[in-house]
Amino acid sequence: MHHAFGERAREYPHHVAAADETRRLTYAELDHLSSAFARTLRDEGVVRGALVGLYMTRGVDMLVALLGILKAGGAYLPIDPTYPRERIAHVVADSGVGLVVCTAGTAAGLSGANVRMLAADALLPALAAHAAADGYVEPASSPDDLAYVIYTSGSTGKPKGVMVEHRNVLHLIEQSRAWFDFGASDVWSLFHSIGFDFSVWEVWGAWLTGAQVAVVPYAVSREPAAFHRWLAHHGVTVVNQTPSAFRQLDAVDRGAAQPLALRYVIFGGEALPPSLVAPWLARHGDERPRLVNMYGITETTVHVSFRRITRRDVQSTASPIGVPLPHLRLHLLDERGRHVADGVTGEIYVEGAGVARGYLNRPELTAERFVRLPCPQTGKPVRAYRTGDLAMRGEDGEYIYVGRADEQLKIRGFRIEPGEIEATLLQDGSLDACHVCGHDYGEGDRRLVAYVVPARDAQHATDAAIAGLKARAAEQLPDHMRPSAYVVLAALPLTAHGKIDRRALPAPETAAWAPAADAQPGAAAAPRTDELAAVLDVWRERLGLKGIGPHDDFFSFGGTSLALIRSFVELKARYGIEFELGALASGATAATLAHFIRSRRVDAPAQAC
Repeated sequence: MHHAFGERAREYPHHVAAADETRRLTYAELDHLSSAFARTLRDEGVVRGALVGLYMTRGVDMLVALLGILKAGGAYLPIDPTYPRERIAHVVADSGVGLVVCTAGTAAGLSGANVRMLAADALLPALAAHAAADGYVEPASSPDDLAYVIYTSGSTGKPKGVMVEHRNVLHLIEQSRAWFDFGASDVWSLFHSIGFDFSVWEVWGAWLTGAQVAVVPYAVSREPAAFHRWLAHHGVTVVNQTPSAFRQLDAVDRGAAQPLALRYVIFGGEALPPSLVAPWLARHGDERPRLVNMYGITETTVHVSFRRITRRDVQSTASPIGVPLPHLRLHLLDERGRHVADGVTGEIYVEGAGVARGYLNRPELTAERFVRLPCPQTGKPVRAYRTGDLAMRGEDGEYIYVGRADEQLKIRGFRIEPGEIEATLLQDGSLDACHVCGHDYGEGDRRLVAYVVPARDAQHATDAAIAGLKARAAEQLPDHMRPSAYVVLAALPLTAHGKIDRRALPAPETAAWAPAADAQPGAAAAPRTDELAAVLDVWRERLGLKGIGPHDDFFSFGGTSLALIRSFVELKARYGIEFELGALASGATAATLAHFIRSRRVDAPAQAC
């Protein structure tokens, strides 16, 4: 991968390779600085195949360190500083990583960990001042060597590390060129966490075509309106989004004044219902930008298939994932391992040069998921990854995504094993049973719901008990793995075979999600203004938060950022004012939002809110 980067550096030495809010580096500068950092890593004992932790906040320095690790012959282990400490500790311990590249700001998160730390922010300025004019570093790796290990959710309650080799990524980028016209004039946004494999595509898709990687600040990535402005300001031409994130961007785009320079919007991470992009296509058409849906998973190196989405698709209720990339092949098998006919649903097995090496330190799980299949043409065994995803192949040769074959979920683009969440909630013995699943609220709004059975000696499910579960989830799980709803049951319903009867689980009622502050003794009553009534009407009737009151926290009631953006769109139509998440800086309550509206209205009567 780094050799291919070096070729682009020689071809486009003066093109910008990486940029953040404070600095930018050309290909030549990034090549030289990363080589200097690679030499430092070798002095620290990094050898071919060594795993090196990358525990840095987003920015150009993070990209320098990433490239330097590869040039030194190592493989990078991304550790997201926003993850809870317990999860970070598990990744460090499970991987056995010995050296972690960090910054002064992130080092504290590894206190107590048995690792050596190298502060990149202290080293890089000095290295930049004396970087060699030659970016060359003696080769220390081959295409079959490990490039990175990314941890994904694990069914046993612990995340598992996926080992991806250099050749996997090189094949992905090279073979994708047949479907895109990426070029050196493009600007790619690095929107996703480096711990999410979409980032691999964002970085190397740009670097291996001579384009610029523009790093999206973390705060901007969490604020759709700010992200839209950022895209316009930086002239981004290639943006990658999960459907959930794009839905928020689209809501902002409908009223945005600044035009975007986008050439491609590439979807991945979760199922894309074509109807989701209908409003966007109605405004922008389907040529510029082009919308592309790409199915894929970490174990098959980010992307597996390609499908352009056009205006002809928006009436479809299916999720088209198109055809496999040229270096891959899809097999659809039934429960007995037999290939299914066109039009019949089967489990997806992926064969080809994108299939990863396996799971780090998990030989049994690797053998279970990375399997040998008989080639339907030759009968010879081929190596394939068993995805657990279901699809069917149409007569036109294109594939339609159907869903999951097991309990694994996708929420906001993240693949999640409910067992990991359940194991976390069951830790302290306050529950006899727990079941976590996804619940659909329409328009692609999917949330995690935890059905909990209190321990027999617990007298009743108190608000404090639910609050304790939420606190534990916040301490140990990333935000995309924290349930939005907690439903208390006397027992989990079972089928005749003793399995959980998911059809018998009650729909999550908002009353089970969180206590209503308005019903608590001493809760302050909010004056009933027109603005407050409007906010409550939208939140209760349109978003389904039936029991929410003026002082109840929107997110504690199961509200999501997407739902909040939807409410902003409706309230903007009523009052003609612009909204951002900052409107709720003093609290995510209806009363706070009503006060914000009143403060912006020029026609409001003199009445306190």
